[in-house]
Amino acid sequence: MAACSFRRSIASQLSKILDLPPENLIKSISAVPVSKKRQIADFQLSIDSITEDSSSDHSAQDLQLRAQTLAEKLKCDAVVSEISTGPGTVNFTINRELLAKTVLQQVLKDSSEYGIKSELFSTVPRQKAVIEFSSPNIAKKFHIGHLRSTIIGNFIANLKAALGHQVTRINYLGDWGMQFGLLGVGFQQFGNKEKLKSSPLQHLFEVYVQINKAAEEENTKKLAKDFFRKLEEHDEQTLSLWKQFRSFSIEEYIRIYKRLGVHFDEYSGESFYQEKSQEVLKMLEEKGLLQKTMKGTGIVDLSEKKDLSSFSTVMRSDGTSLYITRDLAAAIDRMNKHNCDTMMYVTDKSQSNHFQHLFQILKLMGYDWAERCQHVSFGLVQGMKTRRGEVIFLEDVLDEARSRMLQNMASAKTTKEIENPVETAEKIGLAALIIQDFQGLLSSDYQFSWDRALQSRGDTGVFLQYTHARLHSLEQMHGNEQLTDVNVACLQEPEAISVLQHLLRYDEVLYRSSQDLQPKHIVSYLLTLSHLAAVAHKTLLVKGSAPELAQARLCLFQAVRLVLANGMKLLGITPVTQM
Repeated sequence: MAACSFRRSIASQLSKILDLPPENLIKSISAVPVSKKRQIADFQLSIDSITEDSSSDHSAQDLQLRAQTLAEKLKCDAVVSEISTGPGTVNFTINRELLAKTVLQQVLKDSSEYGIKSELFSTVPRQKAVIEFSSPNIAKKFHIGHLRSTIIGNFIANLKAALGHQVTRINYLGDWGMQFGLLGVGFQQFGNKEKLKSSPLQHLFEVYVQINKAAEEENTKKLAKDFFRKLEEHDEQTLSLWKQFRSFSIEEYIRIYKRLGVHFDEYSGESFYQEKSQEVLKMLEEKGLLQKTMKGTGIVDLSEKKDLSSFSTVMRSDGTSLYITRDLAAAIDRMNKHNCDTMMYVTDKSQSNHFQHLFQILKLMGYDWAERCQHVSFGLVQGMKTRRGEVIFLEDVLDEARSRMLQNMASAKTTKEIENPVETAEKIGLAALIIQDFQGLLSSDYQFSWDRALQSRGDTGVFLQYTHARLHSLEQMHGNEQLTDVNVACLQEPEAISVLQHLLRYDEVLYRSSQDLQPKHIVSYLLTLSHLAAVAHKTLLVKGSAPELAQARLCLFQAVRLVLANGMKLLGITPVTQM
C-alpha cells in the first residue's frame, strides 16, 4: 500500500527522535483530506496522539510549541520534500514525483485489493463472522426496514469478506407462528395453486389480507388455531401445504435478491427452532431461571436486584414458545455449528430491547460468547412510496427505481444508444437507492426522496455511476492498452496532485468503516473522488497531449476508476460501463 511505505518512512525518522518504536507511531500519522484551498501537505502527525501523559491538559499553545520543536529536529530526505507545522500537528509533503509513481504503481498492481492489503489491518485478527440480515416474514409486507437490513447487512458482509474474514450470511425468515394458522385457513378458502407457483409472495399476501378481515370471527379463530396446532404436531397434509408456502416464497426471494446483487449462505427460519426452543425452556428451568406468573406464562428475571423490574416473557401459558425463545435456540445452535468470533443481527432500532434481552438471557444461561453478539441497528425511513402507492413488495421498489431511471435516461440529451438499457437502468437505480441510504449515520432516520436520489448531478449514486462509465469510455477510446513503463513523474498539476492525495487516503477510510461499520465514510470518499476526477478530466486532457503526458494522465484516470469500482462493489453497487 502506497500510504504504508510513506507512513513507515516518516515513522522511522520520528522514532529515532522520539525514542518510540515506529509501530506505535504509524496510526498517529494520517493522510490529510484534500481541501479546496489546494496546497496542502500529504500526511500529518498529531502531537496530541503521541503525548504520553494524556491526563494533563495540553493548551493549544503548548502543542504548537511541541510541534515546532519536533519539526526543527526533522530533516527532509528522499521521501519527504517539505516539513511544516499546523495547529498541534507536524505536516509532511511527499516528494511529488515519488508520490505519483508510488500511488499509481500500487493501485494498478493491487487492483481490487488496493487499500485492503494495508498494514493498518495487520493488527486486526482474521475472524469468523455470522451475519443475520434481511429476514422478511412470509405472507407479510417486505417493508422498507427489510430493504435497509438487506443492503446494510450485505455491505458489512462484503467489507468483512474483502478484509479476509470468513463470513456466513444468514436470512432468518419469519416462517412460523400463529399467523400461519390464519394463512393456512385463508389458503383453504381463497387460495389458488397456480398463483402460488407463479407469484407466491403476492398471492400469499392477498390471501392473508382477505382472511384477516374475518380474523376476529370465532369460527375463523378456531380453525386457525386448529391449523397451527396440526402444524406443530407435524400433520402431513398441513405440513405439506406450509412447505409449499415456504419453498415457493424462498425461490422468489432468491430471484429478487439476485437483482439486488445479494446472496445468502443459509435460509434459516423460526420454524427450524420450534423443537429446540422447548429444549431452551427446559434448560432455563434446570438453571432456575424460568419463573411462572399468575397467568401461567414463563418469564426470565433480568433485573439487577431480582425484583422483576425488568423481565422477558419466554413462554405462553399453554407452554408454547415465543419469538425470543426461538431466537435463543437459534443463537445457541449457530454458535455450536459455526463457532464464530462474532455474531451480528442487522435490524431496525425498534428491536434493540429485544436483542438486549436476548443477549442478557444467554449470559444468564452461562454462555460467555453472548459478549460477542452484536445488534447492528438502523433508523427508520419515511416517505418511501411508488407511483402505485405504498411499498408492499421489494420488487416494487426495484421496478420503480428502474423505470424512473429509464425515463431519465430517455429524456437526457447525452444518452448514447446503449446495449442493454433496462439492465443499466436497474444498476444505476439501485446505486441511487444505496447511496441515499448510506449517506448518513445508519442510526439516523431519514426522509426518502426519489427525485433527490436520482439526480444526475450532486452527491448521488447516479453521479458515481456516471463517473465510472465516463472513465471507462475514456480508457476504451484510447485503446485500453496495458500501461507499463509510463513515466508518471510529469503529473505535477494541482488537479493531478489532489487526486493522488485522495487515493492515498483510501486505506484509512476502509479502516474507519471496518471499525465502526458505517458505510458513510466510504460513500463520502467516493463522492469526493468523483468530484476531483471531474475537475481533473476537464483540465488534464488526454486527447491532443504529447504521448508521454497522455499516457501518464490515462494512468491516473485508470487508477481512479479502479478505486471507484472497488469502493462501489463493497457498498453493494455494480459499476456500469456505459450510460
